[in-house]
Amino acid sequence: MQKNFRKIAKISLVLVYLVIIAGAVVRMTGSGMGCPDWPKCFGHYIPPTDISELQWRSDTEIKKGQIIIVDQTLMVAAKDFRTGDMYDESNWKRYTKHDYAQFNVAHTWTEYINRLCGALAGLATLVLAVASISFYKQNKKITFFSWLVVFGMGFQAWLGATVVYSVLEPVKITVHMIMALVIVALLLYIIHITKKNVSAGPRSPLNILPLMALALFMTLVQIILGTQVRQLVDDRIDLVGEAAKNLWMSNIGWEFYLHRSFSILVVVLNLVLALRIYRHKLGFSKINWVLALIGFEVLTGIAMYYLDFPFASQPLHLVLASLLFGVQFYLVLEAISSRKRSKSL
Repeated sequence: MQKNFRKIAKISLVLVYLVIIAGAVVRMTGSGMGCPDWPKCFGHYIPPTDISELQWRSDTEIKKGQIIIVDQTLMVAAKDFRTGDMYDESNWKRYTKHDYAQFNVAHTWTEYINRLCGALAGLATLVLAVASISFYKQNKKITFFSWLVVFGMGFQAWLGATVVYSVLEPVKITVHMIMALVIVALLLYIIHITKKNVSAGPRSPLNILPLMALALFMTLVQIILGTQVRQLVDDRIDLVGEAAKNLWMSNIGWEFYLHRSFSILVVVLNLVLALRIYRHKLGFSKINWVLALIGFEVLTGIAMYYLDFPFASQPLHLVLASLLFGVQFYLVLEAISSRKRSKSL
């Protein structure tokens, strides 16, 4: 039972990371407003593939909540009806969440696929929570945190809706990203506490936990700073188009310099941590993954800076950062277990 439960937890974790990847692609392609409403897309469960589906047509069946674009305005069907020969304004009401009324089929389907990934991850975590009920008498923490993940996914979905309603307000995008990392951390904790033999992990005579926790915190700060730098690029693109990717360095903001300087601190701290682990043979082998991810993260950052944002470099940069956060968080969990074992000896 425990083995199968951990498999479900790992599948849930992979699917959550898939949502992060999909979200990064949405950000890269500027598809965040591809679906102007939530949870449906232009009032449909399956979004339109052509602008003609969003234009008023005579003799057409319309369902309540369906959206069309009239004079650059989103109009929502107030009831089920069949259109006549002329547009009747009394059958429609203006969409009031925002005034963004554009259709781009690529953006719409990119955002729609992102939502499908989110729904799939949500279903997996719900299965995990239901399966956790069998552990209630044995270990209440497993059941509690499994259901906490489900509520976290629900809250994340609500945050996604607020991002759309705010027309991609930067602060809300950042909170949305942080919440995704919180869900990753919860799933990793569940995977850790359901490990068959938690006491079989590394035994450390040194209290290395504070250094690991600091490295994790700095990575989280760096991710937040990175979202602000990304917003600078998005703002420039909104003003002058894609050419902003070639010109953005000409008028760069302080956020970039802070992000770059902070990355040096992140690299140095993790190198110090790795040297300490290697020197004292502490056995935290996942530090190798940390160093590898940091290395690739630096390379993608350099590529964006010097090569004017090559294709897929931005989502890759974000995904690598989220993977780094996950590995570092698991290292912290291992360090906590190591300290408990050392105290019990």
